[in-house]
Amino acid sequence: MEGGSAAPEELPEIITNKDEMRKWSRAMRCRGKTIALVPTMGYLHQGHLSLVEKAQSLADVVVVSIYVNPGQFSPSEDLSTYPSDFHGDILKLGSVSGCRRVDAVFHPHNLYDYGNIGRKGERDIVEELSEEREKGPPASGVSSCVEEMGAGHETWVKVERLERGLCGKSRPVFFRGVATVVAKLFNIVDPDMAVFGKKDYQQWRVIQRMVRDLDFGIRIVGSDITREQDGLAMSSRNVRLSPEDRGKALSISRSLFQAKSLVERGQTTNCSDLRGTLVQAISGAGGKIDYVEIVDQESLETVGEVDRPVVICVAAWFGNVRLIDNIEISG
Repeated sequence: MEGGSAAPEELPEIITNKDEMRKWSRAMRCRGKTIALVPTMGYLHQGHLSLVEKAQSLADVVVVSIYVNPGQFSPSEDLSTYPSDFHGDILKLGSVSGCRRVDAVFHPHNLYDYGNIGRKGERDIVEELSEEREKGPPASGVSSCVEEMGAGHETWVKVERLERGLCGKSRPVFFRGVATVVAKLFNIVDPDMAVFGKKDYQQWRVIQRMVRDLDFGIRIVGSDITREQDGLAMSSRNVRLSPEDRGKALSISRSLFQAKSLVERGQTTNCSDLRGTLVQAISGAGGKIDYVEIVDQESLETVGEVDRPVVICVAAWFGNVRLIDNIEISG
């Protein structure tokens, strides 16, 4: 892909209808092809493209879904400001780092439209939810944007224990929404495998557990974090950081690597000490801590000593942007 464009024949097939997506997948299976799915919310960066490359190495054909899921946002969160560049995404997927193009892009208008709320696309929903948000929180308490838009959707997938901690503490509807929309995508696309980035570590583990518990015949692949040259974990939200806040946000990745180095050099395995080091570094740089936790890689339960494989997980605000990052330690 040269000059930021791709020839029409290089662009992936775009599918917006659920039934058409199912037909496409069935046709691939009839031809003996294996299918990999890379679920995204769009505004793709190199981190997403690395997931695509991973998927291409594992399956015959690759589907990338682009869907900003209202079910994982509460009405007070940033659904209305989530960045979008569908045209740019398609051009990027036309040629991935010299690899073959993505085979299909599934870009549904609204996965919660059951014929009772009209033909609303995601931007229509966002505008309505912005208006509702100005009226204040719902009387019923915590809910997602799906409940707010009155779609009549009432079936949710909850991974009870794994979703409770970390991001689940401050985002109580998030993992319910993620697990539900991923289950919907699995039922529609019917992939053999799906690739998720480990930057969203808890999400990756939640999906793994959902697939195991509900007997989805799908292999869940975790792909390592892709970072900017200065170490910042790639995220679609990074574009909303001011230059000053972006510089301060480097304290997250730097303190994570420092903590891992302390363990590997044998200087400390005490999680309280390690956590204190991270909190001091991030807060000292001007970040507002959501959480800093050191947890078992499988159970996501907090540990007191690094005596097993652990992951240090961080969520912090810089300006009005919430960033997450993590680092695995073998223990």
